[in-house]
Amino acid sequence: MAVIVLKDLIFYSHHGCFDEERLIGTRFSVDVEMETDNCPAVLTDCLEDTVDYSRIYSLVAAEMVIPSRLLENVAGRILRSLLTAFPGTDCRVTVSKLAPSIGGEAGRASVTVTKKDLGDE
Repeated sequence: MAVIVLKDLIFYSHHGCFDEERLIGTRFSVDVEMETDNCPAVLTDCLEDTVDYSRIYSLVAAEMVIPSRLLENVAGRILRSLLTAFPGTDCRVTVSKLAPSIGGEAGRASVTVTKKDLGDE
């Protein structure tokens, strides 16, 4: 088993409950933890025998450009995309809104989803 982790993938996106948030946009951070049943790359040193980090990034980026009202929806779409692209893996996705407007000072607001949250897996 191998666990591949990408932390602090930063995007400027247009997610939020309020029209202004979706119009103006803000910064978001995405963390991905992907667990594989086996990892032949530990022996072969070949990229095709593991999960390609740049492919994970591309899939996350493609979902981040689609506006959503809720972080849960964004995280769920990213999770579905990763599980489809990398069958036989398990995954945990955290999407954070940096410096959220919540009426006080906060560094981030985050939502984490896993396969069990999809309900159909």
